Amino acid sequence: MKCRGRVKPKHARQKLINIIRQKVKELQRIPARREMKESKTCQKNFGSWNNAIIAAGFHPNRSHSQRMYKRTNTKALDGHLCDSVSEALIDNWLTKNKISHERDVSYPETNHKADWSIFVERKKIFIEYFGLANDSPRYDRTMKEKKGLCRKNKISLIAILPQDLYPKEFFEKNLKNKFKKFLVV
Repeated sequence: MKCRGRVKPKHARQKLINIIRQKVKELQRIPARREMKESKTCQKNFGSWNNAIIAAGFHPNRSHSQRMYKRTNTKALDGHLCDSVSEALIDNWLTKNKISHERDVSYPETNHKADWSIFVERKKIFIEYFGLANDSPRYDRTMKEKKGLCRKNKISLIAILPQDLYPKEFFEKNLKNKFKKFLVV
C-alpha cells in the first residue's frame, strides 16, 4: 500500500494494531470508530476501520447499513420491544426509576416515530436515542428533522447520545442528569 507516494511502514501498522488491542482490553468490547482518535490513521493504513479491527484479530461491529436495517430487537424488562440493546438499557432505566413511558410515539404530521414519550404535568416530552449520530449522513439528516419537528410543534426533546451511555460507569450519572426533573424521589 502507498500513502502520498511512500510505502507505509509495517511498524506503523503494528503500532495501530497494538493501540486497537489495548482499547479493546480497556473497554472489554470492540471500540466504535468514533471512540478512537487514531481511526483516520487506521483507515488510511488498512483501507477501512473494519479492516483495522480484523487485522487486530477481532470481529468488527456491524456496518451502518446493517445497523440501520437489521436491528437487534431486544425486549425491555417492561415488555417493550426495543430496536437495540442500548435502547433496552434506556427503557429499563426509565422503568427502574419509575418514569412512566410509551414506545414508538408518532411525530405530528410525519411518519417519524420518537423512541419514547413521557408526560410531565400534562406536557408531552419526546425521548430519542440517537445511536448513530455522526456515523451516517442520512441518520444525521433524520435527527435534525426530528429536532426541527419538536421545535415547530413545541414538544420538549430529551436527546440521548452513545456517549451518554458508554462507557457504562457514566451511564447512571448521565441519565440521572438528563432526567433529574422527572425522577420520583
